[in-house]
Amino acid sequence: MATAKKKTTRKKSVTARKTAARKKSAVSRKKSAAKKKAISEKQRSLTARLRAELKASKELLRTANANAKAEIAQLKEKLAAALKREQELLKLSEKKAKMMLQAGERWEKAQLRKIQSVVKKKRRKSRA
Repeated sequence: MATAKKKTTRKKSVTARKTAARKKSAVSRKKSAAKKKAISEKQRSLTARLRAELKASKELLRTANANAKAEIAQLKEKLAAALKREQELLKLSEKKAKMMLQAGERWEKAQLRKIQSVVKKKRRKSRA
C-alpha cells in the first residue's frame, strides 16, 4: 500500500502542477491578449493618424499641382501675347523703314528733277 499511496500522492502533485501551469498559462494568455489588444489599439490609432496625414499631404500636393498648372497656363498666355506684340512691332518697324526708304527715294527723284530742270533751262538759254 505504501507504493500505491506514493503513486496517488505523486499523481496529485503532478496534476496540481499541471493545473497550476494551465492557470498560469491562461493568465499569461489573458495578459498577452490584453497587451495585444492595447498594442493593436495603438497601432490602429497610429495607422489612422498616419493615413490622415498622408491624405492631407496628398491633398496639399494636389492643390500645389493645380496652382502650378494654372500659373503655367497664365504664363503661357502672357508669353503668347508678348510674342504676338513683338511680331506686330517688328512688322510696324519694317513697314516704317520701307515707308522711309520710299519717301527718301521720292525726295531724291524730286531733287534730281529740280536739278535737271535747272540744267535744261541753262542749256536752252545757252543755245538760244
